[in-house]
Amino acid sequence: MSFEDLHQKFLDFLRKQGRANATVLAYGKDIEQLLEFLKEREVQAIDTVSTDHIEEFKDSLKRLRYTPKSISRKINSIKTFFRFLKREDHVNQNPAEAVIHPKYEQNSPRILTKMEYRALRDACKNDVRIAAIVELLLQTGMRISELAGLQMPDVDLEKSHVRIREQNSQQERNIPLNNACKVAMQSYLKIRPKTIEQETVFLTKTCRPFLVRNIRAAIDRFFRVAGIAEAKVNDLRHTFIVEQLKAGTPLTYVSRLVGHKRVTTTEKYLEFVNALDIQKEHKLEEL
Repeated sequence: MSFEDLHQKFLDFLRKQGRANATVLAYGKDIEQLLEFLKEREVQAIDTVSTDHIEEFKDSLKRLRYTPKSISRKINSIKTFFRFLKREDHVNQNPAEAVIHPKYEQNSPRILTKMEYRALRDACKNDVRIAAIVELLLQTGMRISELAGLQMPDVDLEKSHVRIREQNSQQERNIPLNNACKVAMQSYLKIRPKTIEQETVFLTKTCRPFLVRNIRAAIDRFFRVAGIAEAKVNDLRHTFIVEQLKAGTPLTYVSRLVGHKRVTTTEKYLEFVNALDIQKEHKLEEL
């Protein structure tokens, strides 16, 4: 099969696996870049690709001044691609198996202080929609992509919970809503554009879904208004995790709430917690 055909089969496979559109797009571009590199080296068949070819591609990325983190992401895409090819018997050996990820330092998550997230609240209090978004992100720890994808049936203010539909699986998780969240959501729903065509919770004034990039840009602007330096939207999620652990909420419970696939991912936040006094009740700390 041609490189183009294999590339398309790989993308179809990712979609069938339930991967997010952004993930499929990113993997597709990474593999497209590799295949173009192989063509320039006059590699004609996928089963003739060697580990050396992939190492040469990795070196070319360094010369093009890609960061180690970006190169590592591309190597991950390539490894996934060749695992797929091996499973489908398009190659006899997996040349990407021996390729090593470049080392890079993972930046520590930024944890907002109480003064900072209260300043953020104060900065956006007159924008009811953004105030509700900030409150949800801060009080539930959900991802920004999950918030952007929320549908009206997912929000149950009477039962005080919100349902998150996992992007890469059929699983769902329920996150309790505290009073601060409920009040913010009630205020937003009063001014939410009236439409029966869109069930997405957060909309623009023209009744279109409020996209992740626009949500991010809006909150970044309020970070600046509040005078909070070097903060990002994801830091609201980090802050939720650390504050719950500090309050003694069980590690496994926090892990389930935020949708971590492994408890070890949540454990990394323990370094930010000075002391844990585990409580018997699963009571969430209201920020």
